Amino acid sequence: MPFLRIAGLTALAMLAFAANSLLCRLALRDGHIDAASFTALRVCSGALMLWLLLRLRGGGNGATHGSWPSALALFVYAAGFSFAYLSLSAATGALLLFGAVQATMIGYGLWHREHLNRLQSTGLVLAAAGLVALVLPGLSAPPLVGSLLMTLAGVAWGIYSLRGRGGSDPAASTAGNFARAAPMALALSAFTLSHAQTDMAGIAYALASGALASGIGYVIWYMAMPQLRAASAASVQLSVPVIAALGGVLFLGEAITPRLVYSSIAILGGIALVITGRRR
Repeated sequence: MPFLRIAGLTALAMLAFAANSLLCRLALRDGHIDAASFTALRVCSGALMLWLLLRLRGGGNGATHGSWPSALALFVYAAGFSFAYLSLSAATGALLLFGAVQATMIGYGLWHREHLNRLQSTGLVLAAAGLVALVLPGLSAPPLVGSLLMTLAGVAWGIYSLRGRGGSDPAASTAGNFARAAPMALALSAFTLSHAQTDMAGIAYALASGALASGIGYVIWYMAMPQLRAASAASVQLSVPVIAALGGVLFLGEAITPRLVYSSIAILGGIALVITGRRR
C-alpha cells in the first residue's frame, strides 16, 4: 500500500475518532438530544452501516463474529461516553478517554508481567501525574461525575480493544459487536424514556456519529492499521485529543485552560514515552 494512501487513511480515521467527541458534545451541550437516545442512535446506526459495508464487500453480515462480552464492553463505553459529555468539554473528554484506554492496556501488560524499562517507567509516572493534576479540585477542574463516567468509558474501550486483539477479521467482529450492543442501547433508551428529548439536529448528530465517525471510521482504521507497526498505530492515536481540542475551540467555542494544556502535555508525553520504550 503506497505511503500516501496509508497516511491519508490514518488521518481520516483520527479525524473520525475526534469527530465522535465533537458531535456528541455538540448534540448534548445545547439539549438537542438526551444522552441515552444519542447512545441508542449511535450504536444502531453504526451497526447498520457496518452491516451494509460487510454486505457490499461480500463478507457476510458479521452475525457469526464478535461476542456478547465484547458487545457489553462496547455498550458501557458508548453509554459512559455520552453521559460524560453532558458536562465535559470535547477536549477534556477526549483526553480522559484516551488516557483511560491506554492506562487499561498498559495495566493489562503489567498484570501479565510485562516489565517496564526506565524510560517507560518515567512515562507512566508522568502520565499519572498529569491525570491527577487534571482532576484535582479547583476552579478549572472538570466535573467529577463526568470525569468518572469518561474514565469508565475509557476502561471499557480498553477492555474491548484487548479482547479484539489478534482477530482475523476486525471489521466483521466490530459489526457483530455493534449488532449485539444495539439491544442494550435500546433498552437503556427505553428505561430513560421519561427523560427523552430529541430534535432533528440531535438525531442528525447521533446518526453522523454512529454511521460515519464510528462505522466508516473504524473500517478506515482497520484498512490502515495492518500497514502500521504496533508502536506507530498506538503513537498516531496521540493526535486524537489534540484534534478534539482544536475542534472544540473552532466549532464549539470552548476555552483551553492552562491546566488542560499542562495536563495534556504530561499525559500524552508520558504515554508516548511508554510506547517509545516498548518499541526500543
